[in-house]
This record gives sequence, structure tokens and C-alpha cells, in this order.
Amino acid sequence: MTALPLCGVTVVSVEQAVAAPFATRQLADLGARVIKVERPDGGDFARRYDTTVHGESSYFVWLNRSKESVTLDLKTSAGRDVLEELLARADVFVQNLAPGAAARLSLDNEALARRHTSLIACTISGYGTSGPWADRKAYDLLVQCQTGLVSLTGTPEETARVGVSIADIAAGMYAHSGILTALYTKATTGVAPAVEVSLFEALAEWMSQPAYYTRHGGTQPARIGTQHATIAPYGAYTAADGRQVLFSIQNEREWVSLCERLLERPELAADPRFATGADRVAHRDELNAIITERFLRSGSGEAMKLLDEAGIANAGVNGVREFIEHPALAGRNRWQDVGIPGAVVQALRPPADLTGFAPRMDPVPGLGEHTERVLAELGLDADRIEAMRGDGVI
Repeated sequence: MTALPLCGVTVVSVEQAVAAPFATRQLADLGARVIKVERPDGGDFARRYDTTVHGESSYFVWLNRSKESVTLDLKTSAGRDVLEELLARADVFVQNLAPGAAARLSLDNEALARRHTSLIACTISGYGTSGPWADRKAYDLLVQCQTGLVSLTGTPEETARVGVSIADIAAGMYAHSGILTALYTKATTGVAPAVEVSLFEALAEWMSQPAYYTRHGGTQPARIGTQHATIAPYGAYTAADGRQVLFSIQNEREWVSLCERLLERPELAADPRFATGADRVAHRDELNAIITERFLRSGSGEAMKLLDEAGIANAGVNGVREFIEHPALAGRNRWQDVGIPGAVVQALRPPADLTGFAPRMDPVPGLGEHTERVLAELGLDADRIEAMRGDGVI
């Protein structure tokens, strides 16, 4: 099999929760060796978020396949010495420690650049390592609130969080792409730039469209459930069988087709209330009443068939079980077996397919599973390793 693109790249991480583990797991998918340094007394706290996957955390199983787990107490000089040896051999270091913790351990980007000039250091923080909010802790939902995302999500009566850890995921994606860019820069120029990503600034980028709309329109987009704040019709409607169907009108051709094929009222296409996209948004309630009445006269299957015939994108509103069993995933062999401690589970292949390469999908490690092997690679003998275990260093 062809070696993966990042084969030969070694990543050391002092990571926890979601953002940094998501970034490093994607590096592991591409063939990088990821050595995950965890606390001896429990490790990454995401290991204990839940116990639903054969006793393992659903978060941890998702984020940590193909990694090696090494336990080190970084509050001890012996633990820090081992980490320093690992860093001397690594290409990339990733950390998302609490505010100020990395600097206290001399693991911030600036300190690492002085000691390891060829190391690409990546820091993931809540609000950045400088500025007035640098010392504040940040979790996903806090950042959803601070960026205004929660104010856009939900119904007119009540706000809601996004149902996945979207700020963490955004930060992990930007850390991943930033590290890839830094690796390319190092390969082409010899310079190893540091990478810094904050949860707040990652999600702030994703909030740019509503920010433009609010800054220049005077009011923020409305919170209207599954409806789209600035396009109509665009949302979910309940069919006669009780199932919701979501569809979207993107242009005037589709609007005319909807009026003719599904609504069976071609005269609506020229109705001045609905003649343009802006008109339809302004008269959303009247339009929704017409569409709602029509949907109540057809089952969801018939409604989707008519929308397909009209050339209008649509989909049933799935639950998670329906997503898991989706024919698009099964038909493209997106599920693959991955080992976890004591069991085998199915995991999704990485979404970016590279021609000629199969992604690495090795097991999720148990806490400290690879400690002895990695320490032996550093030249520590069995007696020294056992002594460190007795002292609680590993």
C-alpha cells in the first residue's frame, strides 16, 4: 500500500476535550504518528464524558483513533524531561491546556520556538493568548453564546445551542489546516511557523455572513427554527403522514416550478407578494400558510416525489438513527471497523478522499497503553520505567 501523505511526521500532543484531539486525529488519519500525552490519574477528561460505546466515551472514540497514549505527570521534573525528549524528536506539538498553563510549563509557542527551532507548535485557546479575554476559560457552548450563534438558533420564542460541539470542531479544523500549511512552509522554506487558533475566532469566521447582514442591514437575521432567515421558502413542512420535509427555493425558475408542480397554483408565480426573493421573505407568513396547507394533503413520499420532478432540492428531516443507516453512507462504504479497548465499532472514514491513499483507521488507545514502548524508544530501561511508575510519573 502507498505510504500515507504524513507518514514520517511525528506529532506530540498535550490535549483534552474536543478541539485539539480533532485536529490531531485528522493528522493521524493522514499517516502522522500522534503521541498523546495524558495525565496518569485519568487522562484526557473526555474519556469520562460518557460510557455509551462499550464502556468508552463517544467523544473519545470519535476523536482519538490511530493515536498512541503515553501517561506523564507534567508537574514532575521527570515527566517534563521525558516530554522534552519527545519534543526534540517531533515535527509538531499541539496543546489546548487551560489559560496560562502552557506558559507555566514553558510549552507556549514562544518558549518552544527558542528551544526547538524546527518544531511546529500549535496552541488552541478559548479567546486567544493575548487580549482582554486571554485568561478566561472557554467551552463550546460559552463560545456559541459569545459569538451570537445561539441568538440565531432556535425558534422565535426560545434560543437553542447547536446540537454538536461546533466551536470546538471549527477550531480543530483550522488547527488542522494551519498545521498542514506550516508543514508545507517548513518543507519549502525551512522555517517552522507556529500556529495559533482560538475557539472564539474560529467560530467568529463562521458567523461572518450574519455579521455582514447585521452591520449593513441594521437588524440581525431572525430566529425562525428550520426556516431560513433571508430566503423563502426554505424550511421544513409537515406532510400528512406527520413527517417533515425540508426544501429550498434558490432562484426564480425553481419558484415557478414549485407553483406549477407542487402547489398546483401557477398564478402565484406572478403574485406581487411573492414575485422576488425579497418579496417572499417579506410575506413569509402568507407563503408558509399556502405551503403548509398543500403539504397536509400529501404524504411525505408524494411531496418529495413532486419536488424531485420539479427539480427542487429536498430531504426528509432525519433522526440520528436514520442518518446512521443512510444509503449514501452505505453505498459509498463510508463505515469502517475500528478497534477500541475490548471491542470493535464502526467509524466514518475521513470525508476528504485522496486518490491512491486509504486513510489510517487504527484502534483507539487505552490510557497509557503505549507508555512503556515509547519510553523504551527514548532509551529508558525497564528498571527506570518501573521506578517512574512507582513514583507516579507515568
